[in-house]
Amino acid sequence: MPIYNAPLKDMDFILNDVFNAEAFWQAHEKIAHLDMQTANAILEEMAKFSKGTLLDLNRSADEEGGAQFHQGEVKTPQGFKAAFQQYAEGGWIGLGAEEEWGGQNIPKMLTVLVDEMIFATNPSFMLYPLLTVGAGMALNNCASQQQKETYLPKMYTGEWSGTMCLTEPHAGTDLGIIKTKAEPNADGSYQITGTKIFITSGEHDLCENIIHLVLAKTPNAPAGSRGISMFIVPKFMVNEDGSLGERNSVAAGSIEHKMGIKGSSTCVMNFDAAKGFLVGQENEGLAAMFVMMNYERLSMGIQGLGASEFAYQNAAQYATDRLQGRSAIGVQSPEKPADSILVHGDVRRMLLNARANNEASRAFAVYVGQQLDTTKFAHDPASVQRANDRVALLTPIAKAYLTDTALDAVLDAQMCFGGHGYIREWGMEQCVRDLRIAQIYEGTNGVQAQDLIGRKTIKNQGALIADYIVEIRNFVQQLDDSLVIKTATLDACTQVEKITQFILEQAKNHPEFANGIAVDYLHAVGLMSFAYMFARIAQAAQAKPEEFYQHKLVLAQYYAEKCLPQLASHIAKIQAGTATLMQLPEAYFTAQA
Repeated sequence: MPIYNAPLKDMDFILNDVFNAEAFWQAHEKIAHLDMQTANAILEEMAKFSKGTLLDLNRSADEEGGAQFHQGEVKTPQGFKAAFQQYAEGGWIGLGAEEEWGGQNIPKMLTVLVDEMIFATNPSFMLYPLLTVGAGMALNNCASQQQKETYLPKMYTGEWSGTMCLTEPHAGTDLGIIKTKAEPNADGSYQITGTKIFITSGEHDLCENIIHLVLAKTPNAPAGSRGISMFIVPKFMVNEDGSLGERNSVAAGSIEHKMGIKGSSTCVMNFDAAKGFLVGQENEGLAAMFVMMNYERLSMGIQGLGASEFAYQNAAQYATDRLQGRSAIGVQSPEKPADSILVHGDVRRMLLNARANNEASRAFAVYVGQQLDTTKFAHDPASVQRANDRVALLTPIAKAYLTDTALDAVLDAQMCFGGHGYIREWGMEQCVRDLRIAQIYEGTNGVQAQDLIGRKTIKNQGALIADYIVEIRNFVQQLDDSLVIKTATLDACTQVEKITQFILEQAKNHPEFANGIAVDYLHAVGLMSFAYMFARIAQAAQAKPEEFYQHKLVLAQYYAEKCLPQLASHIAKIQAGTATLMQLPEAYFTAQA
């Protein structure tokens, strides 16, 4: 059976030693109540719940076929409802929400680590409260006071849940062409008619009501994305006293049969003149929905981190126990028929790749979380603006790079098992299946790369990436010259700086250029960012003689020597241009051999 032990010591190291979290929290009035003792207590409680409750349910839910659909209703896997009630009663849904609505106002740089443990042990389960948190965030930012009072408290207690209904059969990335209609009623409400697909948690049995946030177009809306509005469409109408009224005319038409995350209900939702209520102003729905997208996309990166940590732990244990062959430098375990496969360099390569990914990803998630916290809690306009810029630049990295590298790490971990990694009993094949979606939903990783290179780089002539590189250099130049990661990170900054200028020049006369090299650019910036994280890790660990910290220095050197050289490959592919991408005619791709 799969194992998992929350990496609490690593989490404490990242918060306390690398980012000095307590000082950051106490410098901001609304989170000054939080200290490391409380933070560690929160992490320890989630470690118990994730290992003791969620881990076993992850396997059993997959084995029983996941969520089940029958006549418009969805039954979640056995044990999910009890676990959800326990999760809700523990206050976990509103952990990061405003206290005004029953939340605890815990900063993002801590909640990312809570989320990591849940994603590591049961990603299907995590998607139910995650969508509620996202919907709640959109309402808190854009809804009227009355709407907030009506919906938010019960969403954060887990009595009600939330969804985000964007995608339609013909409209995924291009939401400007959605067909769902919103016809105004005399009482100020709207009739919502249309079909949405791929709706996570669209129907389930975990709570008594589901609050759908639906993107739709009013009759005279402008064309394209400028004409999108957002509406609250509850499964059950809510009476003035807060009790539930009649069933609204919204229902699940079916659920998708998926490669992974089978315990999560992914629904086709039909709105048949359902009653809806406008959130904010007409034609401002996309902006309202994207208020919380930075948080959601960071969450997908954390899904990658959780899966990679889970896979690494299981692969490391298997490699320790598996006896095959002898070390190239001589017998290491003479009392046994063979040495453990940990003596083999290639096994260590795969494990260290995964471990390096986990530690850099965790640091990066906390770093981006800290930027989000600055935008939310800081009062200094300059600090808020700089943090907003950093979040804008790094959100595509957090979503796409962390999930791309996580899948690589999970596949390496699976490979450590040999044939055992391909069969169900060891849990690796489920981990691979469950993780694949993280590269796809909340905007595919290719779309994230387009966002990074287009809106976040070319549009501002590289100003955001330039400021980020200045930050990295200013930090890294303070490090001891003996650290290999120092020189490697500074070199990475120079390479990314130069290739950014090359891209800006090419884009002036070749508008199609950026599209073809966007993924390579995202990976280049991601590699530089991970080097920056290891530089921060090394700085925090260098002066401490204990083995735990010294191992961090070895891992930082490993990253510099064995992972960061990939940057040169991405740079070379960008410099090669995109001519051959578009040279062949469209007919080539469907021509028969």
